[in-house]
Amino acid sequence: MSDPRITSSIFTRGAVDLSALRNTAPAAARPSTPAQAGPSSGLPAAAGSAVIDVTEANLQAEVLERSTTMPVVVFFGAAGYPESDQFAPVLERLAAEGGGAWALARIDVQDNPRIAQMFQVQGVPTVYAVVGGRPVDAFSGAVPEAQLRQWIGAVLKAGGVDVAAPGDPRLDEADDALMSGDLDAAEEAYKKILAESPADAAAEAGLAQVGLARRVAGADPRAALAAAEANPDDVPAQLLAADIEVLSGMAEQAYARLVDLVRRTSGDDRDKARQHLIALFTVAGPDDPAVASARRALASALF
Repeated sequence: MSDPRITSSIFTRGAVDLSALRNTAPAAARPSTPAQAGPSSGLPAAAGSAVIDVTEANLQAEVLERSTTMPVVVFFGAAGYPESDQFAPVLERLAAEGGGAWALARIDVQDNPRIAQMFQVQGVPTVYAVVGGRPVDAFSGAVPEAQLRQWIGAVLKAGGVDVAAPGDPRLDEADDALMSGDLDAAEEAYKKILAESPADAAAEAGLAQVGLARRVAGADPRAALAAAEANPDDVPAQLLAADIEVLSGMAEQAYARLVDLVRRTSGDDRDKARQHLIALFTVAGPDDPAVASARRALASALF
């Protein structure tokens, strides 16, 4: 086959014909060997029963037949190629986290060129999802872990597997830093997640919480609320009061305060109030019903 360092684009779904490999087991083929018992290929050894080394001898049993009971993710790699060697452990760790919801089949393209040809593999790493005996999706090249998790989630859904999404350890680390008061570390961690997954709502909310924590640092809640009550047209006082209300569990009151401020102000003051309110919406997240109601009120105040 071609040099496994050459990468290729997403393959056409359903275009792979595996019929030629069904019920074939060449005499020279290796016996089925689980990865945890020692690899049957040049790929590095992997731990965990969810990871299986596959050759032509066990392809039908470990990929085609197994995929009728659970999704099988097929990893095509080659030992000694950095991108393949670095990506394989990520897949193996996620397979272990899956708790048996799906299986990872590892295939060394150098030892199994016929399988690689059947799957139209043009470079490593290449990853296929097989469900019900048929490939349903594929990609080539290493992808960020967050994107890989999303892809595996879609594969599980396609396979009819109803499992809780595993937690994201990167998010756990960021949340721990936030809870411990290390705002700089939390900010860095949330920004790193967003650099890899720009639409991650949990990371967006976490980053907004970092900003909120910084804004209220050192403030006296009672004094701040009293100052806002005594000076309704003092924009900074109203913004700080809204922050404190959100932290005190009175988010709806905070939203109403800022919507009223938007109605009463104009120009830069109005824009500051609007942007501050949107930042507080991000803290709560898009699915909060109070946010949906406040967004409607904000739209009415603006237009």
